[in-house]
Amino acid sequence: MTNPIADPGHGHSPAAWTAVVIMLVGFAAATVAFCFEQPVLVIASVALVPIGAIVGWALAKAGYGVKGPKYAPKAH
Repeated sequence: MTNPIADPGHGHSPAAWTAVVIMLVGFAAATVAFCFEQPVLVIASVALVPIGAIVGWALAKAGYGVKGPKYAPKAH
């Protein structure tokens, strides 16, 4: 059984998933660009990482974070 008081939510929210996906795409694209020696694409891809963090923060402030009013967790 889970204790709802001790359950931190683990970030399973649209805000968290969106932020992580954007940052993961940034890291993956930067890795590929680095392998092909494309410094401009590396820098552009690395710029996606803070953008992902900002998007996640903005979505959390908009109510899509863990305990936000627009977030409805799915039952397991």
